[in-house]
Amino acid sequence: MIVKSLEEIIGTEDETFSENWSSRRFILKKDGVGFSMNDTIIKAGTDNFFWYKNHIEAVYCIEGEGEIEKVETGDVFQIKPGTMYLLNDNDKHRLRARTQMRMVCVFNPPLVGTETHNEEGYYPLLVE
Repeated sequence: MIVKSLEEIIGTEDETFSENWSSRRFILKKDGVGFSMNDTIIKAGTDNFFWYKNHIEAVYCIEGEGEIEKVETGDVFQIKPGTMYLLNDNDKHRLRARTQMRMVCVFNPPLVGTETHNEEGYYPLLVE
């Protein structure tokens, strides 16, 4: 059994930052369960481009409001607490936060924990 609290993660190597977001990584590849899980904060008023070409990501919004745009089609979907989206086609997307958003993010394959977005917006596929 693995039990962790957010307080244990904040300020450690399992919390990563950018100018627009922070990601607190609860479950990582080293935990051996086949997926990783993050608690992510997206700052209000930001427009973020992401493309997880090496990962499938499911996102559940628990706080805040914004929208997600599928870059290839221009389709825009409103996001609010209780909304889930799945990037099952490695979708290039823009996430625009009207207010601060808090998301629970699950990745497959699991993140190692040291990933950062590269210049193209995606995480490299790390093995350790």
